[in-house]
Amino acid sequence: MTDEKPDSMNLAFVGLGVMGFPMAGHLVSQGHHVTVYNRTHSKAQHWLSLHAQGHVADTPREAVQGADMVFMCLGNDNDLRSVVYGDSGVLAGLGEEAILVDHTTASAMIAREFSSACDAQKAFFLDAPVSGGQSGAENGKLTIMCGGDEGVFRRVRPILQAYAKSVTLMGPTGAGQLTKMVNQICIAGALQGLSEALHFSRKAGLDGQRVLDVISGGAAQSWQMDNRGRTMLEDRFDFGFAVDWMRKDLGLLLDESRKNGALLPMTALVDQFYAEVQSMGGGRWDTSSLIRRLERTEHDA
Repeated sequence: MTDEKPDSMNLAFVGLGVMGFPMAGHLVSQGHHVTVYNRTHSKAQHWLSLHAQGHVADTPREAVQGADMVFMCLGNDNDLRSVVYGDSGVLAGLGEEAILVDHTTASAMIAREFSSACDAQKAFFLDAPVSGGQSGAENGKLTIMCGGDEGVFRRVRPILQAYAKSVTLMGPTGAGQLTKMVNQICIAGALQGLSEALHFSRKAGLDGQRVLDVISGGAAQSWQMDNRGRTMLEDRFDFGFAVDWMRKDLGLLLDESRKNGALLPMTALVDQFYAEVQSMGGGRWDTSSLIRRLERTEHDA
């Protein structure tokens, strides 16, 4: 196994959501033979209309038959099980020596479960959750954190570089998912801090944009500030990573913290703040909408 870029390969991609749709497209653009499956068939047909050299399958099993590598990007553990198991599932069509790569932000437990299932039929598994959002997927600039065997990782990495700026092996199976949990803890804290900072600046009578321009050049600078600060000031949240998805991710990591003994008081609190945003009808708002909760509290007072 080497890091050299392989020749054209037979690939399958299962799950064409806001992330998977462009990711599968990048694989086609690299000259690979790509077959896709999506539970909503019309979305797969739309993908095919943009990538005529690709193929659409009616079941996960049909999609992965003959594939050297299979990529999945779905919503949660239950979604994964619904397409992986069963007579029409991924495992039913996965060949020996094939590699199953899961980009879903899911539990470390299901990563280990799928790894064992792949081992049983002489295939391989890599958990590989991503960070970078829809724009990162569309622009091929995702950060991918992987868990699994190093030899398998070395085979997959050149393919992942079609839509990633960074691909890193973090440890054995499940380590990718655990690293993604660390990522989400940091994001939750940064967004709550930014929300409170901008709320404070308004109450203090400051020019919010000028504040951002000044502090973004110092120690307070962050990706969230650079990419969400302005839209938070403009009260725009109809884009980006949805609150519903963030709560799913936070639920996974809080469950994991109860197993490993990690203390996450700030994360647990922000999770409850997101629950309040959901109760405001903001389940599909971007995660930066935490600031709306503060404005609502102000108005109610």
